[in-house]
Amino acid sequence: MRLMVSGGGTGGHIYPALALIKALKKREPDSAVMYVGSERGLESSIVPAKGIPFQATRIQGFKRSLSLENFKTIYLFLKSVHAAKKMIRQFKPDVVVGTGGYVSGAVVYAAARLHVPTLIHEQNSVVGITNRFLSRYVDRIAYVFDAALDQLPATKMVKTGNPRAQEAAEIVSHFSWHEYGLKDDVPTLLIFGGSQGALKINAATVAAIPEFNQRQYQVVFVTGQKRYDGVMAELKDVQVADNVVIKPYISNMPEVLPKVAAIVGRAGATSLAEITADGIPSILIPSPYVTANHQMKNAQSLATVGAAEIITEENLSGTTLLSKADQLMKDDALRQDMAAASKQLGVPDAADRVLDVVESLKQN
Repeated sequence: MRLMVSGGGTGGHIYPALALIKALKKREPDSAVMYVGSERGLESSIVPAKGIPFQATRIQGFKRSLSLENFKTIYLFLKSVHAAKKMIRQFKPDVVVGTGGYVSGAVVYAAARLHVPTLIHEQNSVVGITNRFLSRYVDRIAYVFDAALDQLPATKMVKTGNPRAQEAAEIVSHFSWHEYGLKDDVPTLLIFGGSQGALKINAATVAAIPEFNQRQYQVVFVTGQKRYDGVMAELKDVQVADNVVIKPYISNMPEVLPKVAAIVGRAGATSLAEITADGIPSILIPSPYVTANHQMKNAQSLATVGAAEIITEENLSGTTLLSKADQLMKDDALRQDMAAASKQLGVPDAADRVLDVVESLKQN
């Protein structure tokens, strides 16, 4: 198999692509892979560090208001399409896969114009502008949430789940809470607003810590590296009990997640793929700062089946966070029911499902 993959801008586009490549190398070790990303995106540092061949092109997104910058965007898009065609002719992929971001728009569109089989992967409940554009040209569309079904051509849609879920499901965790000075036989709530942290989640957690100190369950609060010092300054006059641990970052999160009784966090596509793969009950606080409020739609997909509770950022406070946390952490039966619902949504073979679609395109 010769596979070209493109996706960039955010981890939500990059990590599913990396999980797909990992699964391909496991299935067909002799496969050749080329990743095409943008010069300035996160992928330009993340992908080469994984030892994956990487080529970059220059591109930018459209402004949502009338702007002269959009003329530059069109120019860069056309230039990127031209550059992508050259890459495709040189690499000769059997299939080209796009996982989102503006760069994948140019690469997948170029492949379609050259009559190379194409697949896009839509991770969210609300379809992004790039995948909306590409849906007219690609051969297949892999998706995660049923809410995306009525936004794209139904005849091209294949439900696969998010490849990142398979990576999470296959991890054998040897992690122990003893590493954090906690107990393995006490339910642990993880509060995590993302690698950069989330101001409102952090503020609500700081406000709730005096009460968390008195609970029978354990709390691990991950602030985000940039926000750790600020959080600790706010807590300088607060005694933090032994059942509460505050960390700036957890580097081995995939190993920690299987040991978590419940999680408080955002509702990004990659996070939800990992949460459902491990069958973790969740309290979701969707970010209101994303395109088309898609995190709320993602969260509702879990809440509808009883796998998650939702707190809007507008209603988030120490009091509301504590109330939801107590409701979940003090009720073993509720957590078990929510865990089962979460697990049922998970797709532990998602990467293999996407690869099966890729293989079918290659054969055609």
